[in-house]
Amino acid sequence: MNRFNLKALKQFWAIARLYWLGNEKQGALGLLVLLGVFLLANTQVKVFLNTIHGEIISALSAHNSTRFWQDVLVALGGIILCGFLNSIYGYLRETIGIYWRRWLTHHFLNQYFSARAFYELSYDHQEIDNPDQRISEDLRSFCQQSIQFFVNIIESIFVVIAFSIILWSISKNLVIALVIYSLLAYLITIGFYGIKLTNLNFNQLKKEANFRFCLVRIRENAESIAFYNGASQEANKVKLIFTEVFKNFQRLNLWAELYLNIFKYPFSNLTLIIPALIIGQQILVGKQEVGKVTEAMGAFGTVAFSVNLIMYQFDSFTKFAASIERLYVFYEYLKQPRKAIAGRTIDIVKDSRLAVENLTVQTPNYQKTLFKNLSVTLQPGQGLLIMGESGCGKSSLLRALAGLWNSGTGVIFRPKLEEMLFLSQRPYMSLGTLREQLIYPNAKVDLSDEELDQVLHKVNLSDLAERFGGFEVEKDWSYVLSLGEQQRLAFARILVTKPKYAILDEATSALDVNNEENLYGLLLETGMTFISVGHRPTLKKYHQIIVTLLPHEKTQIQNI
Repeated sequence: MNRFNLKALKQFWAIARLYWLGNEKQGALGLLVLLGVFLLANTQVKVFLNTIHGEIISALSAHNSTRFWQDVLVALGGIILCGFLNSIYGYLRETIGIYWRRWLTHHFLNQYFSARAFYELSYDHQEIDNPDQRISEDLRSFCQQSIQFFVNIIESIFVVIAFSIILWSISKNLVIALVIYSLLAYLITIGFYGIKLTNLNFNQLKKEANFRFCLVRIRENAESIAFYNGASQEANKVKLIFTEVFKNFQRLNLWAELYLNIFKYPFSNLTLIIPALIIGQQILVGKQEVGKVTEAMGAFGTVAFSVNLIMYQFDSFTKFAASIERLYVFYEYLKQPRKAIAGRTIDIVKDSRLAVENLTVQTPNYQKTLFKNLSVTLQPGQGLLIMGESGCGKSSLLRALAGLWNSGTGVIFRPKLEEMLFLSQRPYMSLGTLREQLIYPNAKVDLSDEELDQVLHKVNLSDLAERFGGFEVEKDWSYVLSLGEQQRLAFARILVTKPKYAILDEATSALDVNNEENLYGLLLETGMTFISVGHRPTLKKYHQIIVTLLPHEKTQIQNI
């Protein structure tokens, strides 16, 4: 399928209109008009320089020294002016591209984080591969190349109009030859090379993204791979993925650099011969000055390049078409990130209590039922412990409470998510300072250093701030802290942000019994309502209700 068609244009406009019809459209359109003014002025200077070039050649052939030096001085002035205009419109072009990218990036990030679409994409790899690349690289390419191609097209229109008038004044046959030349270029380039190069570029973007993702995954799991002594297997896997990158690039290089250039370079160089063939006889018989052929060759070549912009930049166009499709698919996905099966979803009711009624939880693909018909109510200030064998659905119940999974049936009564704090087995350490780790995710919490020190002391991390140089020091906290320290730091967030409800998914699994007892003691002192997932029998004494998930989709409830 040829992506240079109406479908590709619709995909492009679906994304482009977000900015150009959005809240920054007036400023953007104003910059675009100013850019057009400088492009038009630059084109007129180019026409003038092309004419002066012909005049200089004619002056030389006529041995007219005065005329020659006058034309040279005028040409120097035009060159300086052309350089100034090029610099200004180049700056405006990049400025528009930067603002466009900023706006679109913010828009896509808002969609990416709304309704937790980023979470859905984390386990739904078949729909959208490498969303990080689409937001960072594909968006950058979309904005920069769009404005570059737009500027080229507008400039080409100005050039075609201005220089065609010159060609027509020299010889009408030059314009006829130009039309024939351009039609052949379009038919051969798009018709023969278009489909192949676009498909290859689309595949190359995907394979490069997979290769980068594999390398990032190794960096994030370096310690686990080292413990498993899995360097050899990982190296082979990365090399295998890169082999796919290499093979596709070989095919792309063959078509883009060999097959396309075999046609493109000879065909483009015909512009040096065609004007001479058409008006050469008039010069030989003295009907035209020698400089006219130079002027005609310059005008013909400039117009031919502008008209055949797609041929000269065809490889860039095919890469652009591929990135548009990847970005459009992502855009469509983010508009409706959740895909529920009608009649088989869990209802969530906003309430001041935590309770579930006839809750059945399934995996997101609905292929496996984890447990059925669970009903339990947690009173304010109580603790509920969820136990069971690995893989029985303990963490999945917490995902359902958080609204991350809605596959199943039944009703969940819970307060707003802003009133709840979820702690996972491996806490999330955000990028930022120690202060930002402690107040995460509530950035509005305002506590002094002394108050934060007291919190750290309560969770047995009293030396943490001093060890790293204060609360404003930025570190890779997931790297410099042990898992036990990370779990205690995450627990400190409960004391800092003071949510009404806490959900703990094996949040003390890396701690010894004494530290675990200290943290749960702090939790009980707050009078907070909480739910825990865990395996240790020592956890039972901190909870009033124990839910055990049993094999064969069954559950057991015990009140202590």
